[in-house]
Amino acid sequence: MKTISEYKNMALGSLEGKWTKAAVASLIAFLILEVAGSSPSLLVDPVPGMVGQGIVTILLLPLAWGYLVYFLLLIREENIDYERLFDGFSQYVRITLAELLKGIYVLLWLFLFIIPGFVKSYSYAMTEFILKDNPEISGEDAICLSMKMMQGHKMQLFLLDLSMIGWLILSFLTLGIGFLFLVPYNYSAHAHFYEDLKAEYGNNVF
Repeated sequence: MKTISEYKNMALGSLEGKWTKAAVASLIAFLILEVAGSSPSLLVDPVPGMVGQGIVTILLLPLAWGYLVYFLLLIREENIDYERLFDGFSQYVRITLAELLKGIYVLLWLFLFIIPGFVKSYSYAMTEFILKDNPEISGEDAICLSMKMMQGHKMQLFLLDLSMIGWLILSFLTLGIGFLFLVPYNYSAHAHFYEDLKAEYGNNVF
């Protein structure tokens, strides 16, 4: 595995000449996920509004998956036309169930203790990439493989995320505009991290 600085530099290298494409892809995903996922009825009738919002969020899980995987395609220099954001809808049930299962596991751990839940979220961090590279694998198996791959690497990925706190502050100072660049940067770094984990574990995992 490489150093945090190396992963950040690799991400920047992959994004060179593609920042505009990445920012527009982020804007598309953010607008759909935020606008479609918001529910004005929450102000009028909170309970039905929350139910409706939850349903819409579940319906859009393949888009959230597709947005993350988009940056795996980017670092691999594959086709990153904007329609790739919606790849998850071609395997809707599989991706939705996997994302739901991952969310439930994290939530259950958070109910027990905050710290273990936070740690577990890093254990499951490679799930989406694994689902992409293994079209036949189930959500449960993808989560298990992610846990196996992340053994001994959770702290490094956490520190990688923590190292981007300056970008996070800048994103807030720019009224959220900075997130159009921060998230691609972060997700591209995660994708490179995954590629090294995959190479390191190789046949022991896949």
